Amino acid sequence: MSAPSLESLRDVIHRHGLDARKALGQHFLLDPGVTERIASLAGNLKGRHVVEVGPGPGGLTRALLNGPAESVTAVELDSRAVLVIQELASFYPNRLKVVEADALKCDLTQLCPAPRQIIANLPYNVATPLLVGWLRQGNAWERLTLMFQLEVAERICAAPNSQHYGRLAVLAQWCADCAIVMKLPPGAFSPPPAVWSAVASITPHAQQPEPALFKAMERVTAAAFGQRRKMLRGALKGLNGETLLAAAEIDGTRRAETLDIAEFDRLARAHFALSAQ
Repeated sequence: MSAPSLESLRDVIHRHGLDARKALGQHFLLDPGVTERIASLAGNLKGRHVVEVGPGPGGLTRALLNGPAESVTAVELDSRAVLVIQELASFYPNRLKVVEADALKCDLTQLCPAPRQIIANLPYNVATPLLVGWLRQGNAWERLTLMFQLEVAERICAAPNSQHYGRLAVLAQWCADCAIVMKLPPGAFSPPPAVWSAVASITPHAQQPEPALFKAMERVTAAAFGQRRKMLRGALKGLNGETLLAAAEIDGTRRAETLDIAEFDRLARAHFALSAQ
């Protein structure tokens, strides 16, 4: 679909005094070539309802609206940016909804019908808790296409026995197929962050853990990785570790980073079963 003639993002930022604020984790993407590529990484959006968190001046919002998505819902905490995004609504009648809210405190599934996706350049200071919250919602989301600091994206996609493998990798890969699909240098943003960034594609598995089992996995991974130098029998002591490890058939002298996702699944299910007794 043809794009309307819009004011440049830099001019919009200047007119609204929308300087990026460190307290909000803001780093804006202004290059339309980059934002269009990010939008394309989500696949064919025809008939999909997209939620964007932290749109800022609206670079990615414009790219999403110029594509075939059925609708775009922009969730923004910064009241200055809300005014900027609301200006776009007249150019895209009945396709853009702007919600002024803290994404950490609202259920985004209530904002649009399925099939729905989240596509966002996330505020870096809240990216991890946002992701974990969306993982808890299982396959309410068809796909998540999210920009993180590169190290966070590496932690999401890390393999066992690697530097970045930890709690976030287990939670994410237990629930979804995860891959880094794009990397961006600091200079791609305004202002430039201190580190590289990356887009992760996260596609939920067809079968999702029930909420109580997800909580069990959160407890197990928090304990297992909370003291990485400890053997599992010590790290899991507070969860009745010896009984838990025996039920999951895992050697207590191993350390958390050596366990694969299937082994953590056994631990979580064992903890869930033992807690129910």
